[in-house]
Amino acid sequence: MDGMSGSHVIRGSVSLPEAELMWRFSRSSGPGGQHVNTSDSKVELSFDLAKTEALPAVWKQRALEGLAGRLVDGVVTVRSSEHRSQWRNREAAAVRLAALLAEATAPPPKPRKPTRIPRGVNERRLRQKKQRSETKQGRSARNWN
Repeated sequence: MDGMSGSHVIRGSVSLPEAELMWRFSRSSGPGGQHVNTSDSKVELSFDLAKTEALPAVWKQRALEGLAGRLVDGVVTVRSSEHRSQWRNREAAAVRLAALLAEATAPPPKPRKPTRIPRGVNERRLRQKKQRSETKQGRSARNWN
């Protein structure tokens, strides 16, 4: 039972406090037979990204920009209904949210440093091209009479 207690680590020492997570439960349309009609196993986990103080300012800005398409009034929501048990769906949703935020707060990749093609490579390619051309020219230039 210690999987759900406390906070969920995003990266390093930064984690989501349980107090800022909003849980909603509803009936799932997934597997479960008759059980699915009576239990609220579908989980929706919401996190108010715009108002949180748990993330460093730089990470928060990156996440707001990176998740702009998924945010509704600054809140990101993750759903989970693949398991029959509400508990497992809660764990899956928390892991999914942490992974989503870890990806969104990651630093941008280093810009690509353009490189030049070495002169020798170009010369070799042109030499082979010329040689191939001469071979083909020689085939058609022959007098077949």
